[in-house]
Amino acid sequence: MRTQGRRRAMTEPDVVVIGGGPGGTTAATMLARKGWDVRLFERERFPREHVGESLLPASIPILEELGALPAIEAAGFLPKWGATMVWGASPEPWSWYFRETNIKHPHSYQVWRPQFDQILLENSRAHGVDVREGHRVVDVQFESGRATGVRVAVDGREEFVPARFVVDASGQAGLLGRKLALRRPDEQFRNLALYAYFEGAERLPEPDQSNIFIESYSDGWAWVIPLHTGQASVGFVVDSAAGQEAIARLGLEAAYAEQLARAPHASRMLRAAKQCGAARVIRDWSYVSEEVAGDGYVLVGDAACFIDPLFSTGVHLALSAGVLGAAYVTTALKEPAMREAAGAAYKSLYYEQYGLFRELARLFYATNRTVDTYFWEARRILNAEDSMTPRSAFIRAAAGQPPNGYERMVFVHGEAPPEFVEGISSLEGERAARQRQLAELPGTSRGVSLLGCVPVLAPGVAVERQAVLGEGEFAWGMVITEPGRAGHVPVSAFVAQLVAAIDGETALGTLVENIAVGLDGEAAARLKQVAVQAAEILYIDNLIAELRGLGR
Repeated sequence: MRTQGRRRAMTEPDVVVIGGGPGGTTAATMLARKGWDVRLFERERFPREHVGESLLPASIPILEELGALPAIEAAGFLPKWGATMVWGASPEPWSWYFRETNIKHPHSYQVWRPQFDQILLENSRAHGVDVREGHRVVDVQFESGRATGVRVAVDGREEFVPARFVVDASGQAGLLGRKLALRRPDEQFRNLALYAYFEGAERLPEPDQSNIFIESYSDGWAWVIPLHTGQASVGFVVDSAAGQEAIARLGLEAAYAEQLARAPHASRMLRAAKQCGAARVIRDWSYVSEEVAGDGYVLVGDAACFIDPLFSTGVHLALSAGVLGAAYVTTALKEPAMREAAGAAYKSLYYEQYGLFRELARLFYATNRTVDTYFWEARRILNAEDSMTPRSAFIRAAAGQPPNGYERMVFVHGEAPPEFVEGISSLEGERAARQRQLAELPGTSRGVSLLGCVPVLAPGVAVERQAVLGEGEFAWGMVITEPGRAGHVPVSAFVAQLVAAIDGETALGTLVENIAVGLDGEAAARLKQVAVQAAEILYIDNLIAELRGLGR
């Protein structure tokens, strides 16, 4: 960190970032904002080609935080209002719109990645990051289990650059993941992608002309993404083994053309279009790393994990990991005693998002039950080692919230297994019943009624002291945990104390009075209001399983 009177050698940055993609630039920018001396090495010279053009609205607040959103808004990228799909029981296209579930950010963008990635790279430079293009990191060096720097190749020579921390954002190359043997393939998604770009592709009819189009067909599924350049990104996700066999037998271009011919809607959209450049392939697409943070290093973005691109989650996961990974680095450098706790929190928060998208993709594949081919049959079978019930699978996927957006489309347009539908109906029914119970309490006596109830925690619910995310770093805080639930619930010190005191025998009001001993009447009254609000939320979310005496 730059401090007055401190001098550092030009060759010794605080942090080295490997890779100039969205994950690397996000981490670098966030770290530079915290005052660290950051050097980013990118092997290519931008702009450079990259697939993955379709963004999610959840990425917009991160881009705004980075200070890059004005440049992105000015770039002319097409707004992405939702998705149009041929999937599930109906052979006709249907659409879903972000505005149905995201009022604040009703659209994202279809971006041209060479331009988008360069905007993020230049944004890092503007924040003080020492960006060096054309520099290829060939190795990360360790001493006594700790990462101490990187070896960089440039202009035919190699040099060692020491650093206090290394951020691996090397993408699917996964420099550290491969070196440390951390990467594990996802058996549920052994797919590969063939893709190319076209000029003159037809757009979807209004109001879906800038939506991503996704079409399931016998061999897998296709995407068509319109771009502001006038081109369209067109790709096919197929079984990895079958795809590699077709490429070996036919050659890449003929294998690509074969898939296009099997996707009738995508073919019609390209009937007057011209392919621009050669087809490309990405193999071994879905994987996860056993660990993502260690002594002196952290993995972000595709270097850590990648999930099937069905929901266009790659860029968002990279941006999110960049923010979280930077917080881990700052914490480890400032408070070494918190390093392990912050690393565990980073992994939990990052993989909570990864797990959500993975479960949604898995469930979406499982509901496309009208196509009887090897590709779809294999992806309708749940992992043998995954013993979750349909109910718990959805709870993990939806993080305890009612289904919405893409999740809801699974049930509207797909054919989910009956036991899964029953589990979801039961879960939604329970939540709705709890909300009705609370809503039916008279407004004037609602608080009094709840304070007179005896709260009973759901099995396994506990309060723990953990590292929680703050302003660009982790700090100690209190969270509520429950076995099988995706993520933890950070709470205030008072709510943590309240939940820890719940014994299934004492009324809520008495619990508050015991905690408020010594406080004046006004302060005690405020605590009772907070307790009532917390009890309502925890009851609806089933962390409080029962409020004995409710409604009497």
